[in-house]
Amino acid sequence: MVEITVTVNGAPQKAGVEPRTLLVEFLREQLRLTGTHVGCDTSQCGACTVHINGRSVKACTTLAVQADGQNVTTIEGVAAKDGTLHPMQAAFKEYHGLQCGFCTPGMVMSALALVERNRAATLTEDVIRAELEGNLCRCTGYQGIVRSVAAGAKAMGATVGKVE
Repeated sequence: MVEITVTVNGAPQKAGVEPRTLLVEFLREQLRLTGTHVGCDTSQCGACTVHINGRSVKACTTLAVQADGQNVTTIEGVAAKDGTLHPMQAAFKEYHGLQCGFCTPGMVMSALALVERNRAATLTEDVIRAELEGNLCRCTGYQGIVRSVAAGAKAMGATVGKVE
């Protein structure tokens, strides 16, 4: 076992993990943060997307020991403490960016990182689609997701171009 100290959603966590434990397993099984989903175990679907120090990563191919000393944010840490949805979460709800909901946490986490990376640029439909390429949805056909990301980005103060 390896002792790690990780700040998850603002709360310090100390735990013993096997060196081969994936971050997604640590979050789901040890911390019971089940919003981070396991979809493929190969980094293809994006359902496990979390942020480490503000950077979007896929937790199914990141070892828990790699998060030692880092700040991890999961979907559970995005909403306000009083339960008020983050503008991106609210946009997914309002613009029908989800259907079954399995991919939604990873989509929201990827969308938040997308907005942060592109603060100086105008977000267009093409940019949003290209940036979400590593996240798969098997239900929606993506148009609602693209509209949701555009609306959430705009609510976060980003410049958004025309989105159909």
